[in-house]
Amino acid sequence: MSNADTRFGLRPIGRNGTPWTGQAQPYYIPNDGSAMFIGDAVVKTSTANTAEVKVPGAGVFDIATLPEITPVTVGDGNPITGVIVGFSPDPDNLNRIHNPASTERVAYVCDDPNVYFEIQADGAIAATQIGLNAVLIATHAGSAVTGLSGMELDTTSDVPAATATNQLTILRQVNRPDNEPNLIHNKVIVKINNHTEAHGVVGI
Repeated sequence: MSNADTRFGLRPIGRNGTPWTGQAQPYYIPNDGSAMFIGDAVVKTSTANTAEVKVPGAGVFDIATLPEITPVTVGDGNPITGVIVGFSPDPDNLNRIHNPASTERVAYVCDDPNVYFEIQADGAIAATQIGLNAVLIATHAGSAVTGLSGMELDTTSDVPAATATNQLTILRQVNRPDNEPNLIHNKVIVKINNHTEAHGVVGI
């Protein structure tokens, strides 16, 4: 059996044993950044919206009420604020489910440091690597068709290790018939380790 190569970035699944029920916070994407996708890990910058932002269906956000975000830099030592789970509607294209580059928009971000996520590995995760820390890799771009991120867990250029500054902690394999452990593209459950709202720890 092989695992399907279905990149989707980070997908929230639960919090401390309970299912994730869609909690997210609004963040600001300026019109000078990169394209962003659902499942992308993002980090807040040192600024916020400098002008009023009107969002269809969500009202008006006053100056400095929306922290600004940018896609994370993948790799060791680069913190994460959360994961994009949706965007405000685009009145000019209601079918657009990603955010093109240089497009001002509001993203909804799951920024709870206690949420668990499912992610695809770019290689294979062995049973002996459960509990270790890992980083993201962005070999593939997100998809404008599905709206989903291309980010994966890195097993090739930076193998999982007990490193407190790594971006993720590997918690377990996904227990599902379509997921074969220790094969390329297997799916695992992780927690953000290097989080801007929490302290990272060394993996086991």
